[in-house]
Amino acid sequence: VDSTHQLIKAPIVLVWDRLNTHVSRTIRELIDAREWLTVFLLPAHSPDLNPVEGVWAHVKRSLANLAVVALARLEVLVRNRLKRLQYRPDTLDGFIAGTGLALDHPASP
Repeated sequence: VDSTHQLIKAPIVLVWDRLNTHVSRTIRELIDAREWLTVFLLPAHSPDLNPVEGVWAHVKRSLANLAVVALARLEVLVRNRLKRLQYRPDTLDGFIAGTGLALDHPASP
């Protein structure tokens, strides 16, 4: 997270499920020490509120009916699909909108 923040030079908002490592004391201290980091925790057992579910469904649809002979090739394809999504902010916003959650755009630094 620190490396990403240094790279993009902007505030970061994370939406996390309640995986035990996401709610640990260590992570809470890490979050509290970074004023540029905002974390929202989803309610337990709520995949319909997790925008990442939409991202993965989108990526999997793009790989439908594809026969890959090597795991390394599949990894390259998945990375490529995710990279393409970086340049489609409206699509990414759509995954958030699909959850019914509000999307407030923070002011630029």
